[in-house]
Amino acid sequence: MRNKGVVVVLTVVITLLCLYYLSFTYVSMRVQKDADKVATDASGHRNLEKRQRYMDSLYNKTVYNLFGAEYTYKEVKDHELALGLDLQGGMHVVLEVSPADIVRGLSNNSSDPALLNAIKIAREEEKSSEENFADLFYKAYKDANPGSRLSSLFASATTRGRIALNDNDDAVLKFLKEEIESAIDRSFTILKTRIDQFGTSQPNIQRLPGTGRIQIEIPGADNPQRVHKLLQSVARLEFWSVVEYTDPSVANSVEAINSVLMKEQNAAKKDLATATDKQTTATADTTKSDLLKQLSNAKDSTGSTLDSLRRATTSPLFALMTPGFPFHYSIKDTSTVNRILKRPEIRALFPRNIGFFWDVKSNPEVSPGVEDLQLNFVDLGRNAKPLLSGEVVVDARLDYDQYQRPAVSMRMNAAGSKVWGKVTANAASLSPQGRIAIVLDNYVYTAPTVQGEIPNGNSQITGNFTLDEAKDLANVLKAGSLPAPTRIVEEAIVGPTLGQVAQNQGYVSMAAGLIIVVIFMWAYYAKGGMVANLALLFNIFFILGILAQFNAALTLPGIAGIVLTMGMAVDANVLIYERIREELRQGRRLREAIQKGYERAFASIFDSNLTTFLTAMFLFVLGQGPLKGFAITLMIGIATSFFSAVYISRVVIEWMVRKGDEAKLSFQTGLSALVKNRTHFDFIGNRKIAYIFSTTVIAIGFVLIAIQGLNLGVDFKGGRYYIVSFKNPVEATAMRNALVSSFENSGTEVKNYGSNSVMKVTTSYLIDDDSDEADDKVKAALISGVKKFTNQDYIETNTQVDETHFSILSSSKVGATIADDIKSSAFEAGLFSIIAIFLYILIRFRKVVYSAGAIIALIHDSLFTFAAFAIARLLGVSFEIDQVFVAALLTIIGYSINDTVVVFDRIREYIGYGSMKDTRQVINSAINDTLSRTLITSGTTLIVVVVLLFFGGEVLRGFSFALLVGIGIGTYSSIFIASPIVLDFARKEQAKIL
Repeated sequence: MRNKGVVVVLTVVITLLCLYYLSFTYVSMRVQKDADKVATDASGHRNLEKRQRYMDSLYNKTVYNLFGAEYTYKEVKDHELALGLDLQGGMHVVLEVSPADIVRGLSNNSSDPALLNAIKIAREEEKSSEENFADLFYKAYKDANPGSRLSSLFASATTRGRIALNDNDDAVLKFLKEEIESAIDRSFTILKTRIDQFGTSQPNIQRLPGTGRIQIEIPGADNPQRVHKLLQSVARLEFWSVVEYTDPSVANSVEAINSVLMKEQNAAKKDLATATDKQTTATADTTKSDLLKQLSNAKDSTGSTLDSLRRATTSPLFALMTPGFPFHYSIKDTSTVNRILKRPEIRALFPRNIGFFWDVKSNPEVSPGVEDLQLNFVDLGRNAKPLLSGEVVVDARLDYDQYQRPAVSMRMNAAGSKVWGKVTANAASLSPQGRIAIVLDNYVYTAPTVQGEIPNGNSQITGNFTLDEAKDLANVLKAGSLPAPTRIVEEAIVGPTLGQVAQNQGYVSMAAGLIIVVIFMWAYYAKGGMVANLALLFNIFFILGILAQFNAALTLPGIAGIVLTMGMAVDANVLIYERIREELRQGRRLREAIQKGYERAFASIFDSNLTTFLTAMFLFVLGQGPLKGFAITLMIGIATSFFSAVYISRVVIEWMVRKGDEAKLSFQTGLSALVKNRTHFDFIGNRKIAYIFSTTVIAIGFVLIAIQGLNLGVDFKGGRYYIVSFKNPVEATAMRNALVSSFENSGTEVKNYGSNSVMKVTTSYLIDDDSDEADDKVKAALISGVKKFTNQDYIETNTQVDETHFSILSSSKVGATIADDIKSSAFEAGLFSIIAIFLYILIRFRKVVYSAGAIIALIHDSLFTFAAFAIARLLGVSFEIDQVFVAALLTIIGYSINDTVVVFDRIREYIGYGSMKDTRQVINSAINDTLSRTLITSGTTLIVVVVLLFFGGEVLRGFSFALLVGIGIGTYSSIFIASPIVLDFARKEQAKIL
């Protein structure tokens, strides 16, 4: 072997690098183990809060000293091999920056009906179109207004210098696209700054190419509401002058409003009394009907609405106030007050310069024991612009007020400081001294009285903050305002309990797969098998080290990729060893047989690895979410397995026979001696039976698909799913029937998730609503339905689940739009993989018939897998078609082509010998001569897949089943479909092929 020294040096370098990067993981695990000891009491109970405090105390302290280089715990966490969300819990969120709001903002928030209608149409079409929003908006506008110029909507003082009234549509459209892209980039930067300061290790944020979406992963996040607020808060900071409720402009308006409402209330009392006497439903006009709904909240201690109404002497605007606290309302009553104040005739009773904002949260120091919010009145001025906005804030940080309560200190730029000095001086000069409300996203955080001028721009925001709230507020103020609102179109929340279960299942699968492969290789190839096992260990070590070096996270699909790589890694060694054994049977000496075996197997190994790498590459480029983790692991595994099997194993084997001591090495055992070296089966003669079998099974499967449809997962159809845990077994069908009414008869599916005490609930309820309110409503409906069905209460912590409590382990949401995108990207990944393989086979074998045979076999394998899923569903075993299924399908394509390429290589080799003139004989001989290799490699991989099926957990169950079917059928198709197709297609060109 030439360049043996290069291989040795490269192996040593890669090994040292892997040791270096994996050492951080070891140190991190050691610190966490110490934290567990500190947080665990004598009874064995672990205090999670104490554990976290211990790790936080080490965050900026040195915990690792490597040859004089010191690393803090934070730096160690940044370098360790991180676990994915599915293995440790956390949140996965895909945000979409609203281009519609950006476009409207560029029009200076115009209320032009033509603009608003075009935006509305574009929003609807965006759900099912691949075009960007700007093009859809332009098309909608021009269809409705063919004679109007786009510049008429956007040429204003806001866009002066960028858009002129006489600009053509192309220039304006280009401007809109640039502004939308710029806004998305700014949103990405701002969100990245916020996430980096969130306080969790190794958060991940990235733009999804070709979309206006941003993907965020936050390991260990256990407070979804906090994350939502952090990500979706526009962070529009404003400063307004407070108008006290005693001010005549407010007091007179409130008195007038009370008079109007009292008149309506008296009329409503009369209608309600009449309705009660007659025990019929009163029919009232819209205003009175609304008022009755408002008054239904005004119950006295006996709960009688009618008695309360008869005794009422004021309108709800006063009656609903917290006693003793003017304009403080219970949180549940704020919607009632909002409805009153938003009525046009009521709003008209206020002066135009008066606006109102609610407090952001209840303040127990003002109204102890009451969950209420204060309604604040502010002076909007002539143009409804704030005194100052957040653009002037250049720094914000966590601080503490004079009572040592969490607060936020902020510093303004020179221009802002100058204005702030004037504003505060003016407020301080009033009698009594004025207050200034600090408003963030339309909620008042604090409204302090100004004691005097603040000349330097340094101010403090105080309020009833928790430590996390103060940190988040400082974070968003420092990062800046988002240029447009964002909405969550995809979300997955994995609880730490479910993450730990997945982690254990992944490790068991990896260990079991490794043990089985090691035992088989040793039992079948003796010492040669032990060399292959050594190469396999190098391979796994390299995969983990390179993942750590790339700062990639190890996910459950990633572990599946490693387990699958174990089965595929021995493929190269089996191919080499079978060629060596062939050479030995032909009478060659061992050293010569080793040289010839490696040389002649190289082309097949290279071809098969490259084609599999191509499918993994397209999966990485076009896939989303968990598919990327799987694809990265698979690509790294292919590269490392090629290096370890072809080069490292050869260096070791040649070292073992370096002095001619050939007795030290053997490639045969008693087990392998029992296997026939060469079969003489007429595969070509029986090909039509195989054609009939395949056609029949595929036809049955697709008839079933036509009848019962595909069991699409949330990834592909949109919706929400929840993993619900119980103490005792639950019947899935009965639970589904109970939940249907809670979800208002929307599509609902309930099935076992690994055990009959854990259920996966999937629903399309409110599928088109991506708002947080819809999320809360669906979750509330689920909890209510489960509670009625089981008579158990919901509890947040899974460790406290018992006979009277259930818990939600994880949840996921995929919007309808992003589900369409996932389906499109999955189809594109499969299509491009097939095209790439077709072209590669064409270039490699220089005959279209080989490409045709390979592609038909791949399509056959894919269709057969779909059919198997449909037949399994008929038999009561239902697997979802989701992103993980797509990963399995592309893996099947890559794996199946391996066997096919090996047979094609042998056909080409025999053609090169020129000893056989009959194409049928050539193909039959090639299949028979490679059959033992085909069965051994497929067998080892199938054993590993069976391990995944039984130990990989529910997440990988469908993935494993697809691989089990696909790899088995892929082996079958490489023998009975691909090569026979080559013969059938080439009959008229036999002379050319031979």
